[in-house]
This record gives sequence, C-alpha cells and structure tokens, in this order.
Amino acid sequence: MALIPTQTLTLKSPPSHPSTFPTSQSLSLSPPTPHSLSLFSTPNSTPRFSARRHVVSRATATSASDFSPGIGEILGDVSIFTAAGDSVQFKDLWDPNEGVAVVALLRHFGCPCCWELASALKESKERFESAGVKLIAVGVGSPDKARILAERLPFPMDSLYADTDRKAYDVLGLYYGLGRTFFNPASAKVLSRFDALQKAVKNYTIEATPDDRSSVLQQGGMFVFKGKQLLYARKDEGTGDHAPLDDILNVCCKVPVS
Repeated sequence: MALIPTQTLTLKSPPSHPSTFPTSQSLSLSPPTPHSLSLFSTPNSTPRFSARRHVVSRATATSASDFSPGIGEILGDVSIFTAAGDSVQFKDLWDPNEGVAVVALLRHFGCPCCWELASALKESKERFESAGVKLIAVGVGSPDKARILAERLPFPMDSLYADTDRKAYDVLGLYYGLGRTFFNPASAKVLSRFDALQKAVKNYTIEATPDDRSSVLQQGGMFVFKGKQLLYARKDEGTGDHAPLDDILNVCCKVPVS
C-alpha cells in the first residue's frame, strides 16, 4: 500500500534551558501558529469542535486502587475497532480470567508525542510477549487514521486499535481539555526524550489527525490488567507525559502468567 504523500513534521533542537517550554521554532506545546504544526486543522480545512467536553476532567485517579473494582468488566464491554476496521470489544482482546495485557491509550493518531510512545511500545513488544503479556495500543480516531500511523511509523497492525468516540477514555476518566493539552507543566517531560521524538516523527503526517478536531484535546494513559483485575493505572497529566515503560515492564514481570 502506498504511503500518503503529505506534509511532514520537522523538529529542531530544544532550547538550552530545559525548564522552559520550547518556542514555536522547536517542538511546540502551545497553540500552533500558521508557521508550525497545527493540531486543529489540516490544509484546506476549517477547525471543528463539538459541544462535547471542553474542560479538564475532574477525575483524579492515578493508581489502580483509585478505580472501581469492576473497572475491568466495565471496560470489557466497550467496543472499539481494529486498525483493519473490524468492531471488537475489549473483553475479547485478552483472556478475561488470567490473561495479562498492557493497554496503552494514546492521545490520538496525529499526535507527534504519541508516535514517539508508539515507537517505544513497538521496541518493547518482544519483551512484553516473552513475559506472556499482550500489548494493546488504542488511539482516538478512525481505523484509517490508525493505519496511517501503522504504515508510516511503522507499528504492528495486530496491536493497534481505534476508539472513534473516545468511549474507553471516558470509562477510564482520562483527562481532557485545552489546559491539559497545551499548558500543563508535565508536558515539559517530552524535552528529555527529544531525540526519540525526532526519530519517531521522521515519516509523520498531520493527515493522521482525527477529523473531529475536538479529539486533539484528549489525554491518554497506561493500564495493566490481569484478566479483569486492574494492576496498574496511570493517567497522563498532559501531552507527552507518558508512563515510564520500565515501570510497566516491572509490573508485568512480577505477575505470574498462567
């Protein structure tokens, strides 16, 4: 399948003071200008926002103990799509009794920081599988947007899923809003991974951004389940504030797999 010819993202080195946010000439964490990457519009398009959530979620759960004991069963009934476009429920993605799964919820398929996270997940996939753990990466957008990321990064299609309506994000109470997306101090963490980010977006295209532009205000999170039991939970505080994969691997390695 031919890659989509479109504009790409070029990143310059971050400023010399890592405690400050980069300017529009480097990786931008503030609302884009016409001369930088826009998360809200693509060429020849008009920004569109739905009336849905435009405030930061008030949920504050950041560990497994803060979630309802039944969260695994509730999430299990949520339907999403494979990157190929087939509908599937979470409960069918791993053994609901003893299976261990890492569920990584990306912001959306057009988020450069999510390309960096997806790249790191891909590099860790063999380690997860050797521990008997299934990797499930979910992004906001349609299956065709998921395929753009899968083809251009690349990323394994059998581990990538699309949540068009952000149902899983709602169930898990993940953060959402303008402040979280552009102005949260936690987003500065991405500067420590600048080289990895630059490498991950080599074939980036803004065409992977969801058609519903309000989706770019969604934040992600990382979860580990054994069957229906939630073992680990972390909600991203802001764009690029991803869970350390070493922490996830440590959790998975401590879980006995049947």
